[in-house]
Amino acid sequence: MDLSNILAISGKPDLNELVSRTKTGAIVKNLVTGMKFPVFATNSISQLSEIRMFTVSDEKPLEEIFENIYNLLGAKPTEFDPKKADNATLFDLLDKVLPDYDTERVHASDAKKLFAWYNILLNAGKLTPSEEGEKEAPAEKAEAPVKAAAPKKAAAPKQAAAPKATTQAKAAPKRTSTAKKAI
Repeated sequence: MDLSNILAISGKPDLNELVSRTKTGAIVKNLVTGMKFPVFATNSISQLSEIRMFTVSDEKPLEEIFENIYNLLGAKPTEFDPKKADNATLFDLLDKVLPDYDTERVHASDAKKLFAWYNILLNAGKLTPSEEGEKEAPAEKAEAPVKAAAPKKAAAPKQAAAPKATTQAKAAPKRTSTAKKAI
């Protein structure tokens, strides 16, 4: 599960996917509505792959927590609306997916965002099975029978090349740009 192109933008309620970068910011696509719009360097933008949740001993990346939710719920969305759920419901599920979360530093608003983001990513098809499943997939492909290459068709006899024209049009000069592409 790669969340490096998924962005949380302050002031925007949903998650967004990075489409391209520009000189002054980026073009993103909303994962809920599918609309594309520009964001600028002045916006507060966070990559989901860089966000972590506090635990008693250290911090856990969201990718691991989303994978735990995905496995616990069987690749289904939460049974409740995270934005309208009461704190007891939120923390009951959070306790199942991250039992050692820091109760003093993880607030109800954090749990609401976590489960709302999970539902958005799941509906957008951005959550995938665990890496163990991905490691098994190549082995299954290797066991599949290899198809024989199609026989090549016999080459048609070569025909004599047409005579070249005596006057050739001059090629347009090649233009080069000195502008650098922002990455």
